[in-house]
Formats: sequence, structure tokens, C-alpha cells
Amino acid sequence: MTVPHSAPRRRSVLLAGLGGALTACSASHPIARNFSSPSPSPTGSPFPSPAAWQPGPGELQPDVKLRAVQVVEAIGTWPRGGQGAEAAGQRVAALGLPAGLAEQGGPLLADAPQAAVEVVYAQYGGLLSDSASVLVVCRQWRTGADGAPQSTGTTVDVRLSRADPRWAVTALHPAGPGRAAAALTDPATGVLAQPRIVLPPAAVADVRSGQVHDAVLAAMLTLAGPYSYQVSVVRSGHPQLVFGTDRPSDHPKGLAFDTWQIDGRPVVDPGTPADLVDSFMRAAAAAGSYNVGGPRLLSGGATANQFFSDRTHHDHVHAGFPS
Repeated sequence: MTVPHSAPRRRSVLLAGLGGALTACSASHPIARNFSSPSPSPTGSPFPSPAAWQPGPGELQPDVKLRAVQVVEAIGTWPRGGQGAEAAGQRVAALGLPAGLAEQGGPLLADAPQAAVEVVYAQYGGLLSDSASVLVVCRQWRTGADGAPQSTGTTVDVRLSRADPRWAVTALHPAGPGRAAAALTDPATGVLAQPRIVLPPAAVADVRSGQVHDAVLAAMLTLAGPYSYQVSVVRSGHPQLVFGTDRPSDHPKGLAFDTWQIDGRPVVDPGTPADLVDSFMRAAAAAGSYNVGGPRLLSGGATANQFFSDRTHHDHVHAGFPS
């Protein structure tokens, strides 16, 4: 998430009352693996049944993230024959949320007989006292025309407001990466081919769209020398404005990326060595980022305000680049 320096385990979940059992699943801290654009599984493969995402150690206000994740899982996961906005609305209503939220599910509402969502990570796009943005990074499997599961995915910016007894989901904004470009630059091709950089589906589509600046991509490749890391958000699926302000974010301009896991260790986890995260932040600055945010405020930098820290960036490292 772009914020100027001054800006503020798995378990199965049964959604009752839907006329059948629904298991929506994923992992809170999965190991590194590559994600790609929609691709079929071998014919005859069992339909994936990942586990429901649960907050891991170190999360701030984990109930807020869990609320956001559950509505995405409810919309994007259904048993055979449970497709459609109406059925999704019933699953959302079972969570005690307005059924109409399902209509904002966008690409999660594919016309497929069966689907399952795996949440890769839920990252804050903003965390204030009475409102929040949670970026739910997910992969989705859908039954294809041949009956085999096909893998795709998106990132959903879920907006919430404080309520009692649980925070309320007020809106969903799925990623809109745009169409793939006819040709890509060398840095874009390099990032897509680099196994030490794990991009979720929406971020893959961002790079393929040609709308991510080469300076960002070159920095990502530089960081892949000493580190392997998982990116959460690049361009799409992120708030247009720095959350809680009227300032444009660098992400929608293709001038930033966020990292939630470094060398297999989640940034948010208190067991992750501070030196690992701090060194990654300094390496991002050395690679050209003018605006590096993370869980700790670092000293030094090329400018007095090159590094920043706040509650929103407790769970990831942000690297923003000049235009």
C-alpha cells in the first residue's frame, strides 16, 4: 500500500442454512509457490478443498481481517450447483451481513458449477480506529467445461466499519488488472519468469497488462537476488487513495508493490527475525524506492523521510517509486 511517510490454521468453516454444506478454505501462512493465470488441472483431478484462512501470530485486530476474509470465501466458494449471485447472497447473509454484498463479488461470481477460494493472505490496505481496508489476496478454482478444476484468482479490497459485536463489511472492490499487453518489456518478462518472486493472480495480471513501471519491476528483480519473497499487491486490488486521505496511492499508478512474506517468513509474524525484514526494507530503498514502509521505523535513508511505519504496515513491506 502506498502511504506517504506521514500517513497514518487452518480449519474448516461450515456455513449453515444454505441448503448444503459449504467448506471455504485457505491457509494463513502458505509456503512459497508460484501462481499463474487460469490453468486447468489434469482431467480426473479431485476438486480442491483448501482450509479456511485463519489469522496467524502477530496480527493486529485479527477479527477485522477474519470478517473480510469470510465474506470473500462465502462469495467465491460453492458446492456443485451453488453458483450465482442469489446463492452467494444467501451465503453472505448466513454470516450476518447484507446479502447485496454478493453482487459486488465481480470475478468471484463465475458461472461455474462448483468453485473454491483459497486466501493467500489478508493484508491491511488501511487500519483506522473506526474503518479499515483489508486486501484479500486469493486464488480460486472453478469447474471447467471438461469438468476439471481451473485455477484463477483475484484480490478484493474489502471495506469495513466498526460495529458491535463484529465489524461490518460495507463494500467490496475486486481487482481490475486490465487486458494483457501485446508485448512486454524485458523487466516485466523477467519478473514473470523469476521463481524467487511469487506473484498472486491479480499481480501476475498487473505485470502482464504492461501497466507496471519498469523501475518497479527492475527493483523487484534486484531484490530477488538476495531474497525470495511473496508479493501481495502490485497495482490492482488496492485503494485508489491512501486510506483515510485524499492523496492518490502509488499502487494504481503502477509505481509500488507490497511484500507480505520474505524467505518463507511472514512479515507480520513475531517469530520472523527483525533483521530480515529491516534488511529487505533497506534493500528496497537501495533499489530505488523513495517510500519504504514496514513494521518498524528505520533510521537513515537517502532522505529524511524515506522510511516510515504505521499500523497499516505492521503486516507488510511497501515499496513506492517516483514517477
